Amino acid sequence: MINDFIETIGDGWALLLAGLVVGLIFGAAAQHSRFCLRAATAEFAEGILSGRLAIWLLAFTAAVAATQGAVLLGWLDTDVASQIASTGSMSGAIIGGLMFGAGMILARGCASRLLVLSATGNLRALMTGLVLTLVAQAALRGGLAPARETLSGLWLVDGGASRDLLALTGLTSSVVLSVSLIGLALTVFWAAVRLKLQPTHMLGAVIVGASVALGWVLTYQLSQTLFDPVPVSSVTFTGPATDTLMGLVNSPNIEFSFGIGLVPGVFIGSGLMALLSGEFRIQRFGEDTPMERYLVGATLMGFGAMLAGGCAVGAGVSGGAIFSLTAWVAVFFMWVGAVMTQRLMISARRVAVSTA
Repeated sequence: MINDFIETIGDGWALLLAGLVVGLIFGAAAQHSRFCLRAATAEFAEGILSGRLAIWLLAFTAAVAATQGAVLLGWLDTDVASQIASTGSMSGAIIGGLMFGAGMILARGCASRLLVLSATGNLRALMTGLVLTLVAQAALRGGLAPARETLSGLWLVDGGASRDLLALTGLTSSVVLSVSLIGLALTVFWAAVRLKLQPTHMLGAVIVGASVALGWVLTYQLSQTLFDPVPVSSVTFTGPATDTLMGLVNSPNIEFSFGIGLVPGVFIGSGLMALLSGEFRIQRFGEDTPMERYLVGATLMGFGAMLAGGCAVGAGVSGGAIFSLTAWVAVFFMWVGAVMTQRLMISARRVAVSTA
């Protein structure tokens, strides 16, 4: 039945619809739960262990549990995912992770959060996201590509077992599933009992993680069904956003893919959630939100994401869920870059107040 449906609509439409469905789910859940790595790292840098960190942990542990559960059920083979199968860059993960982490603090949001906020009427996020996308495209195929290639080539790691954390550590999917479910349960207890978060916000965070697993499963299943080769991937934003923007600008015909469906899906899902909850409102740059800081942050994130091999979601959650070595290194250094930048900004504010 599914094969007949795919034959009817075509391979491109099947990929587009898969991305659209995953995007709608992710966007609505991310908007409602306030899922945001930037906010989690900012709280951590200030010594606050509260709601935003709990939301991120719920999404991450849910993504790991659901993805590894899909592997055990035979719905997914992570060995064919490009974040494991292809050659990776450790230097890119480290340098790019630091740049991306610093950038998301300056821009007050990572790539996914900027897209979600744009749909809620936040013009700051829309402008910042556009600059991020243009810089990412320049780093991928434009004037910044030589710099990215040089930095990426400093330390490469072969694809396959050398890039698979489970193979490197000897852990199995069943062990990881058990540990992640325990971590998820503990985080739910902490969020519900100690932090008293709203149940729907916690559920939204879990759905964010589940949507990542759904993306992996759908693209893998389609790769086994469609005639043409299909990249096995999941939720990520920098690459799909550049493909979408460049397709709209450069060509009257856009080649359909999972990523091309994902970006508008997230925008529509988060926008609908904002409208239904009464949270849609226009927000502009102001004295407390200087444009130059956001633009610097967008530039760092655009180049950093392409260097690191993914954004905070693409590497930090999607790549982390399949235990790609470079993805875990990238998200670790995103945390380091964000925490360092947040603490520097706190120190700068204190100096400014003391000298005022």
